[in-house]
Amino acid sequence: MNWSITFAPLIPLPWLVAVAVLGLLAVAPLLLRRLRGGWLRLLALAALLAALSGPVLLAEDRQPLPTVVALVVDKSASQDLDGRARMTEEARAALEKRFGELRSLDLRVIEAGGKTGGAPVDGTELFSAVSAALADVAPERLGAVVMLTDGEVHDVPMPPNSPFGGAPLHALISGHDNERDRQMVIRSAPRFAIVDENQTIEYSVIDQGAPSNDPLRVTISLDGEPLATETVTPGAINRFPIRIGHAGQNIYEFEAAPLEGELTAVNNRAAAVIDGIRENLRVLLVSGEPHAGERIWRNLLKSDASVDLVHFTILRPPEKQDGTPINELSLIAFPTRELFSVKIDQFDLIIFDRYAQRGVLPTIYFDNIARYVRDGGALLVASGPDYASDDSLWNTPLADVLPAAPTGRVIEKPFLPRVTDLGGRHPVTRGLEGADTEPPRWSRWFRQIEVDKPSGETILKGVDDDPLLVLDREGKGRVALMLSDQVWLWARGYEGGGPHVDLLRRLAHWLMKEPDLEEEALRATARGATLVIDRQTMQEKIGPVTVIAPSGARRTLTLAPDAPGRFHGEMPADEIGLWRVEDGEHRAFAHVGPANPREFTDVLSSFDKLQPVVDATGGHMARMVTADGKLDTPRIVPVRPGRAMAGRDWMGIRMTDASVLRGVDRWPLFSGFLGLAALLGVMAATWYREGR
Repeated sequence: MNWSITFAPLIPLPWLVAVAVLGLLAVAPLLLRRLRGGWLRLLALAALLAALSGPVLLAEDRQPLPTVVALVVDKSASQDLDGRARMTEEARAALEKRFGELRSLDLRVIEAGGKTGGAPVDGTELFSAVSAALADVAPERLGAVVMLTDGEVHDVPMPPNSPFGGAPLHALISGHDNERDRQMVIRSAPRFAIVDENQTIEYSVIDQGAPSNDPLRVTISLDGEPLATETVTPGAINRFPIRIGHAGQNIYEFEAAPLEGELTAVNNRAAAVIDGIRENLRVLLVSGEPHAGERIWRNLLKSDASVDLVHFTILRPPEKQDGTPINELSLIAFPTRELFSVKIDQFDLIIFDRYAQRGVLPTIYFDNIARYVRDGGALLVASGPDYASDDSLWNTPLADVLPAAPTGRVIEKPFLPRVTDLGGRHPVTRGLEGADTEPPRWSRWFRQIEVDKPSGETILKGVDDDPLLVLDREGKGRVALMLSDQVWLWARGYEGGGPHVDLLRRLAHWLMKEPDLEEEALRATARGATLVIDRQTMQEKIGPVTVIAPSGARRTLTLAPDAPGRFHGEMPADEIGLWRVEDGEHRAFAHVGPANPREFTDVLSSFDKLQPVVDATGGHMARMVTADGKLDTPRIVPVRPGRAMAGRDWMGIRMTDASVLRGVDRWPLFSGFLGLAALLGVMAATWYREGR
């Protein structure tokens, strides 16, 4: 029970002061002249003022509140190294037992540094976690904050002035003295680059805890395949020249040889993911003769901003000689030598549209085109009756790279093009609008060129299930053979038309090796705290993939069918850093969080970051274990405010006097008949003295 006096004036305070001043002015002369009754009048004035001020005696019923102690447990990724997590759990159990033996303590265990809302965080932020967890605790109730960590804390307040309202910070550090580690650091790398352009990646190998100038080996790979090996010196900045070989992701991985006795080899590896961009896709379109579907290809390619189109139409073959001067027949002569000999390798795709041999191109140029395909170029033959004639391109050196030989028969009958089972999984024809019903929701065609059994992949079929669109690979290049010249019917809207734009655009970009249209591909992307994995394949079934976390932990994930030729899977990405996904033949990377996560920038356990705050608050800092690996937790001593909060082998808890008010009893001192009687008695005494 706490006793106190408070006042509840009956009149406003200024009036009360005025009464006191006037009363003192009246009594003061009597006191100065030492007249009889002066002191009684002063006593009467005091009684009057006391009555007017309304004194109240309070009796407070208070319940003491326990002192709060925060035990902060570091759950960051670096705590998984070198047995630190085991040390921390042992220290936690020992401290919880000791705190449990003390009375009037409210122990709050705060796990921090791992995840926020299921998502990994960048770095170890213990001070922010304490502030959030103790938001309902008044600063004067906090007795101490005890941190169990490896010392790698990234939100240490600066300047370190009493961040916990005067409570001490004690820190027990996991790990051991004389730790060492090696880290690979990508210092600079382009995010995007033009295909076939030269670039440079700068990297360094940093040895921590064991400075050394001994040379070491760094292995460099591109898209999972070994590329080069370099010998470097720790701490030096190294430059590795690269040439972007293809569009899409170019993944350069740098791995340093391990350091003997290092904490972890996870950060010995770093990757630079560079997106290759084609500056311009150059397409050469040669139309053998004017026909109804000639402008379909031209309009499609010209509408694509990423394509530079060179288009020639042969209006009059050489055999049609009528004496008309050449300068009156055409504005631009057909530069055959420049296109098919000098600059042929500058094109990403060559299209022959209804082209037949008529002496325009010498045989040697067809040899050049075949070589161009084998060296990585792309060829599309959009054929008509010309392919079945004696002047067919099959009767040129291109026969070595074309996937099907014509029988000489042209089928003239209506039919509906259909996607084959293989085409349903191929990215060129998968999901074409109208293909998901039988019959397909698009118009008929009326002409098809018959061929023998083709090589490659037939993704569209026509009359009697004969091949209609055949794709093949030859050497490093790609070839497509369209065995009808009726696709223009879809473009003109005949019988409702068909998906000609999607089909032809995908076909052209597949030939030019667009990464999104690869038949076999493994992709990984980070969507917040979720790792999304997609597998594109021509197979009907696939095996599980292996997912490798930044810490090196391996997991197996089975992907579920998402669409024909597509498999999909998701899993929590509970670590910041570079994730790898492998299926034996393919490899994909996804980065979760910032490019250079603070958690693995420095993994050595350290006193340096927390020492200023511990010193500023008078706390205690020590290793959790001794040099021989034994747990060594300090004693816990309750102390009063103003005393020392730590010693060599003990840490103090500032005991507080906080309490909560449960009830108040009030007793007015000048109220009722008792107060009135006291006041009248004193005033009557003054008249009594005057009467004598």
